[in-house]
Amino acid sequence: MPVAQCDDRCKSPAMNSYSFQTVPVLHFGEGCLSMLADQVAALGGTRPLIVTDKGIIGAGLIAPVEQALSDAGLTAHIFDAVIADPPEVVVEQAIDLAESADVDIVIGLGGGSSLDTAKVVAALAVDNAQVLSDIYGVGQLARKGLPTILIPTTSGTGSEVTAISILTTGETTKAGIVSPHLFADAAILDPTLTLGLPAAVTAATGIDAMVHAIEAYTGRHAKNPVSDMLAIEALKLLTAHIETACSDGANMVAREAMLRGSMLAGQAFANSPVGAIHALAYPLGGIYHIPHGLSNALVMPHIMQFNLEAAASLYAELADALDVPKTGPNSAEARAQELIDYLEGLAVKVNAPRRLREVGIAEDAVDELAEAAMLQTRLLINNPKELDLADAKRIYADAW
Repeated sequence: MPVAQCDDRCKSPAMNSYSFQTVPVLHFGEGCLSMLADQVAALGGTRPLIVTDKGIIGAGLIAPVEQALSDAGLTAHIFDAVIADPPEVVVEQAIDLAESADVDIVIGLGGGSSLDTAKVVAALAVDNAQVLSDIYGVGQLARKGLPTILIPTTSGTGSEVTAISILTTGETTKAGIVSPHLFADAAILDPTLTLGLPAAVTAATGIDAMVHAIEAYTGRHAKNPVSDMLAIEALKLLTAHIETACSDGANMVAREAMLRGSMLAGQAFANSPVGAIHALAYPLGGIYHIPHGLSNALVMPHIMQFNLEAAASLYAELADALDVPKTGPNSAEARAQELIDYLEGLAVKVNAPRRLREVGIAEDAVDELAEAAMLQTRLLINNPKELDLADAKRIYADAW
């Protein structure tokens, strides 16, 4: 069959160009962890390193991973010192282990911190002239590293399908590494690994995934039709199932939907990056060690309210996609407000803390938080409405 040629419509200024990238291989569904050994073999791996945390070890979630490898005659080295908001020293320790053990494939197992760490370990645990300090920012990683397989155990970060790693670079600061070389070679998403997730973690990570979808859909620079489609489907899944996943953690239908929604939201924001919600959430984690998902949940409604003037039509589209009940005037602004109220209501229903003071942050922390948030220029440029220091202070004050 002849290949179709682009006609003049492809050259029209009205047709915006865009790019979309994602992980080349996805295994999804109950029991798909059984694909691990075959996937390792397909990538030529014989000496795997599992990057994870002690909570995963304690929960017994590493056992089926080790068993799957053992059944294929493989013995994995294990690095289990990952902590939330992983600091550089932990990442460097994992790189040292990978190099000393001469591993040839990296398996990330856990939440976003473990997956983000695994991606950086794979990137630098090779004969590479670059070191960690060289690769912060966008497009600074020179080449692909070791083969990588990522296995999430939470439904929130979407890290298994993004080309981003977020690390703690000092006492209180976070920085991102963004490069297509960070995309995993394969992701294995088995919802059975999320069955033991506590309700509070389920709620926070679920709202985190919602934020990914919302910010991808409203991004100022890279918004595109593929990300839009993924963001809408992600929001439908997440909003429909988060209450059940929190109240009945063993409900496989809800767990599967949350994991799929998180993945789709991850694919969306990997191509249409997040904005001010994440920018203002990062200092809450960096300075006060509030879990990332909860940080997003705390500032989300206040930044959406700030964005309403610029993003009302897009928020209204999301409200319509989710069939949010109409209670006010027939206008984009009213519809956008209904979306904000609906999402805030969901957060209340799943018992997510709603105020900074509820998580131990003092009112006089507003200035420090705002100044730290303004350093997140990579994220702030994507926000639908420009935000300055005074705006950030008002948003934190509203959230307090």
